[in-house]
Amino acid sequence: MTDRRTLFWKEKIVSPKDVLACVEPGMSIFLGTGMAEPRTLVKHLMASDQTNLQDLEMIQLISLGDTLSIDARYSKKYRLKTFYSGWMASASIREGRVDLIPSRFSRIPWLFKSGAISIDMAFIQITPFDESGYASLGVGVDVARHAMEHAAVVVGEINEQIPRTLGDTLVRAEEFDYFVMATEPPIYLERWPVNEVYSKLASHVASVIADGSCLSFSIGPLYDALGLHLTRKKHLGIHTPFFTDALMDLVRSGAVTNRRKAFFPGKSLASYALGTAELMRWLNLNPLVEFQPIDVIQDPKNIGLNSQYIAILPARKADLTGDIALHAGRGNVTAGPGAVQELFAGAALSKNGRTLFALPSRSRKGQANIVLSVADYPYQFSNRESLDMIITEYGVAYLTGRTIRERAQALVDIAHPDDRAELVRQAKEAKILYADQIYYAESGHLYPEKITCAHTFKEGLNIRFRAIKPSDEDEMRRLFYRFSDQAVYYRYFSPIKTMPHGRMQEYVNVDYRSVMSLVGVIEESGRERIVAEARYVRRKDMDKPYADTAFVVDETYQGRGVATFLFNLLIRVAREHGVEGFTADVLADNKSMLKVFEKAPFPFKAVLAYGAYELTIPFIDELEKPEGI
Repeated sequence: MTDRRTLFWKEKIVSPKDVLACVEPGMSIFLGTGMAEPRTLVKHLMASDQTNLQDLEMIQLISLGDTLSIDARYSKKYRLKTFYSGWMASASIREGRVDLIPSRFSRIPWLFKSGAISIDMAFIQITPFDESGYASLGVGVDVARHAMEHAAVVVGEINEQIPRTLGDTLVRAEEFDYFVMATEPPIYLERWPVNEVYSKLASHVASVIADGSCLSFSIGPLYDALGLHLTRKKHLGIHTPFFTDALMDLVRSGAVTNRRKAFFPGKSLASYALGTAELMRWLNLNPLVEFQPIDVIQDPKNIGLNSQYIAILPARKADLTGDIALHAGRGNVTAGPGAVQELFAGAALSKNGRTLFALPSRSRKGQANIVLSVADYPYQFSNRESLDMIITEYGVAYLTGRTIRERAQALVDIAHPDDRAELVRQAKEAKILYADQIYYAESGHLYPEKITCAHTFKEGLNIRFRAIKPSDEDEMRRLFYRFSDQAVYYRYFSPIKTMPHGRMQEYVNVDYRSVMSLVGVIEESGRERIVAEARYVRRKDMDKPYADTAFVVDETYQGRGVATFLFNLLIRVAREHGVEGFTADVLADNKSMLKVFEKAPFPFKAVLAYGAYELTIPFIDELEKPEGI
């Protein structure tokens, strides 16, 4: 026999017109956020000509603007107040038709509780009630429960198409004054198309995400692309305001286990779901995803409980000092100043936490996104002291511990190649870069990104290899000064004591055609550290396309096979660029270097003269070798 309490909610069902009749002019009405927007009630509110619906305040955390119209036609009926300037509300905020309440998301419940923001009515979307008499808040937990606790009248819009989610989502019929039955489907958001630029951008973001990291996510092409590049990671965790289709795919791939999280271990944690009907079906009673209020999700102390928390944020523009202009408009629901501050603070509290902004090097209109200054752009965010990385499709700019000049060099290196020469000119004029700074305009287009690779050596040493960049100047200087006098003499055949800016910048600025330089880097304390370098320089004094070569390895990392790996990599790159052989000069007592050449995949000729071996190494395949070799 069914308990009467499980059915008494039906006695509270009324029509939308009856609900709107309870509204009085000047009331404040809270609406569920995003996909949790009660569309049936909103639709009737907009269409109604009832005279009591005047001068209302509509309060919504984030407005997708797909149902609640914010154009001038409804200005006498209601005015929207929102805590977020993204999506469709941004233009209306600038035009004065929507009011923005600046606030950290985790503080919004306190604003309701303290009375700083009063709520007269709350319109909340919920699932149907189950046999036990409970419904679920579904896809938008955020501050719904807090709004219900402080509103004089609470109305539940029962929608059979939303999933019953798990976590702090259960509500009882006693918490509502009225119910209406939804006639409108939820707001669905289709997946974002991913183009080549965003795929390359996401690959660079994925390269800095280690196994066991805990991530924040949102919607947009960056995140849809990133999900595809993270599927081979292990033991990722999710602690994010928004759960999306990309995260659904990532959980399905097995990359997300949440086992290394300290806060809600074993669960992906979120406050909202934003996505397709497929995502809604997948979330229904899914025990892998836990929905909690926004003050739980966005509290920096809770974020910081998870080790290796990485705040991944989209940016509109980045300048050469590390300041950011945030996105505005459709597609932006994650990078508001308040939300970004909390993610930054949480990452700072997290052991080995990181923060990064990712953006294409150019906008859809072809304008540069790496600029001298963002001072003229709206929605600025300046926290350069805490920002670790800025990433484009051209690479990663590590900013931790770097001077403004070093940051500028790193950011120029990841700008669009056609924008770099002008950025260097502007930076020199602004006294950010040295007045004599060298820059080869063609180098950006010639940079051989495809040779980038990584290898794990003895004792778990992981080194990433890539072509040298102009921004490596200071790190190459540091490598030079770590060498012993003997190592310097072996490399340069003279007792060099100093490596000033003028000399080193000539060394790191190469054209990648006549000169190729490869560096081995490790990540240490949030920045790249160069531990090895190899290069070849094409010779002009020989009939054949040969190149002279030399390489060095930080003495701390010698004896682990780094030099051999780097030498073989340099040979492969040289052959791909038409070089048919190497020459090298090696001092006779440099036994370790001679052993590296002896391990070369090709035979070499050695002639001893004046205490040094002159080596010649033709790149001859087995089928090309003459008899006897």
